[in-house]
Amino acid sequence: MTRTRSLFSLCKATLTATALMAAPLLLSGCGFKPLYGEEKGTIDVPAELKDIYVANIPQRFGQQIRLALQSQMAGDGPEDPRKYKLVVQPTISGEAIDIHGDNTTGRTRMLATAHWQLFTIEQTPRLVTQGYAQTLDGYTNTYEQYFAQTLNMESTMGRIAQTLGEQITQQVATWFKTHATPADVPNNQPKALYPSPNLIPDSDQGTPMEQEGPDAIPNMATGRAPIDTNF
Repeated sequence: MTRTRSLFSLCKATLTATALMAAPLLLSGCGFKPLYGEEKGTIDVPAELKDIYVANIPQRFGQQIRLALQSQMAGDGPEDPRKYKLVVQPTISGEAIDIHGDNTTGRTRMLATAHWQLFTIEQTPRLVTQGYAQTLDGYTNTYEQYFAQTLNMESTMGRIAQTLGEQITQQVATWFKTHATPADVPNNQPKALYPSPNLIPDSDQGTPMEQEGPDAIPNMATGRAPIDTNF
């Protein structure tokens, strides 16, 4: 009984090992190729990522994104930025949800987007590719504990910065692998304005107006407010 069980276990282990070894071959036959894998005759993506200089991004939130990008693009060694320059323009906003009867909110949802552009480093820089990254996160409000509230917001913004960094790094790596055509920049069309009932009318300026947000909805309609990243 023991010998039969041992033989069965050995056969099972052998079959499992064979399947694991054959899996990459099957995936390769289906056209799958690892994004950061090394293959003869193809671009070394990790080496190209190390050649990217991440330009300075204003404010603390921007610096968090920049540090995340530098860390993720460097990979297993120090970066050597000589060929490309990455320019990132992030935006972040907060939206009040779970509104209580006393007009307080139980949770804040934060939406962050980042438009990035990759330029060559030369006398006349040229745009080689660009794209957008977006992520959503949030935290529970604790009005009775202001220090904890601040920590919650800072932790959330840190997670958002890491996520945006990961998305941008992956998008840039994908471009190095495929060299797809750069995406078109959306036209800066005029945005709609809505009368704001929360501001005092000014006889000189007329009725206070509020511009629509990225989702075509004004902040006053959702409780959304711009996030101060200078802390």
